[in-house]
Amino acid sequence: MNPLSFTGPAQFHGTYAPPGDKSISHRAILFGALSEGESVYENFLEAEDCLHTLEAMRQMGVGIVHEKGTGKVVISGKGLHGLGAPGKSLYLGNSGTSMRLLMGILAGQRFETVLTGDPSLSGRPMRRVTDPLKQMGAQIKGKENGNFAPLTIRGGKLRGIDFDNKLSSAQVKSALLFAGMYAEGRTLVRETIPSRDHTERFLEASGAHFQKVGGHLIVEKTEMLLPLHARVPGDISSAAFFIVGAAMIPGSEITIQDVGLNTTRTGLLEVLKRMGATIEIEITQTIPEPMGNIHVRGARLQGTGITHEEIPSLIDELPVLMVAMALAEGESLISGAAELRVKETDRIQSMVRNLKAIGASIEELPDGSLIRGVEAFHSATVESFGDHRTAMSMAVASLATKGTITVTDTACIATSYPTFTEHFLRLILN
Repeated sequence: MNPLSFTGPAQFHGTYAPPGDKSISHRAILFGALSEGESVYENFLEAEDCLHTLEAMRQMGVGIVHEKGTGKVVISGKGLHGLGAPGKSLYLGNSGTSMRLLMGILAGQRFETVLTGDPSLSGRPMRRVTDPLKQMGAQIKGKENGNFAPLTIRGGKLRGIDFDNKLSSAQVKSALLFAGMYAEGRTLVRETIPSRDHTERFLEASGAHFQKVGGHLIVEKTEMLLPLHARVPGDISSAAFFIVGAAMIPGSEITIQDVGLNTTRTGLLEVLKRMGATIEIEITQTIPEPMGNIHVRGARLQGTGITHEEIPSLIDELPVLMVAMALAEGESLISGAAELRVKETDRIQSMVRNLKAIGASIEELPDGSLIRGVEAFHSATVESFGDHRTAMSMAVASLATKGTITVTDTACIATSYPTFTEHFLRLILN
């Protein structure tokens, strides 16, 4: 079951560059495939999820040169209308991003495609995407009226719709923006609480018929996308495990280099500052994506609350943030995070169970948790629940443990961060 053991107490010290951003790496492949010409990306994330997106585009005829270990991909774009029907179902493993974003692209094609995934992905809700795509004119079939994979998609003549993105989901929004490039009329997506905006940045850089008007995103039928040459910033969601680990342990001090600093992704930093961590930011690049360095010094943190409005900017970081809150003085409350229940696993439940197992004082709530800080954790064997972020969060918990935390079934870590354990051990100071 690929168990890993982490022994504490320990501190993080040193300098570290995180792997390429997962969200941006997915979009680099998709936009490169749909452009006309050659796109080149450096620092592409060579994790299982992103490689599933890469392989899916290859199966639809896109030429992609990728030498493993280099982080470089060269994509010979086929254009918006140049994809071909794959010879078999597109298997996407555990990658919800791959499945949801591909649905938006496939809705505009002239062929039928079947999308499949592993048992975890096949249990994640897809109607949030399939329903609006059906309104646009796509034909989609799947279990429970298109809510679960495998999904069969037959593209067709699409029409633009007006959609209120009440979930503040970047995946839902992105699927509709992709489909909108194929639709007659305009597709308008409304967002009261902004979600991560990587797709919008790619649309602007690639020359799509796209504009932002206040909280409205408008895309119209697009005939051509321009190829891009860019470096993928380091993934702040991957760096979060080391940022939080350093922030919550007095004496720790690390510098994160060349990490993405898109303001729709940096909610974690604001919360940690509020809790008393010392965090300094240096911006070194602003276009096409903000990037820079983060310096973190540890302290005994103070409890805080996280509200629904903050959730979209730190949804992926909540599991490891729960670890820090379990050590913070006083109480912490996470609310408005029901979306955590439909990730690779129910992350509220998985983190509550695991944190209780190591001695945390935590109460499960329908949309979050109530946490009372303790001084330290104790040894235990905990489960990953097949979820990479749960597994890595429990490794971070070992920093405050008088003993060893063993995490079972850690193969899932490779879906987003294959070199996590190597980086963890390199930064640790026992």
